[in-house]
Parts: sequence; C-alpha cells; structure tokens
Amino acid sequence: MGLRSFLSRCSRTLKLAIKPGKSELWLSIKICFLGIGVVGLIGYVIKVISSVLQPGRM
Repeated sequence: MGLRSFLSRCSRTLKLAIKPGKSELWLSIKICFLGIGVVGLIGYVIKVISSVLQPGRM
C-alpha cells in the first residue's frame, strides 16, 4: 500500500464522515465516562484484594 493509496482512502473516509448531533455526542461522552469508571473500579477492587492478601504489609 503506497502513500498515494493511503491518502486516497483517507480522503474518501473524511468525505463520508458526518458531524454527530448533540444527542449522539452526549451518548458517546456518557459511554466513555462509564467505561473509564468501570476500568477504575476494577483497578480499585484489584488493589484492595491485593492489599488484603499480602501478609504483614499495612
């Protein structure tokens, strides 16, 4: 795949892209924050479990 082919595909993709509406944008933002929260919660739970399982470190 050459540079000219890559740029051609990029321009074709940008021509097809449309700006999201307000409701679609807010939905995307909510989903992103929910994903960040879930990943943070999983990390916190792992940290708590590892601190409970390590003997002698408090």
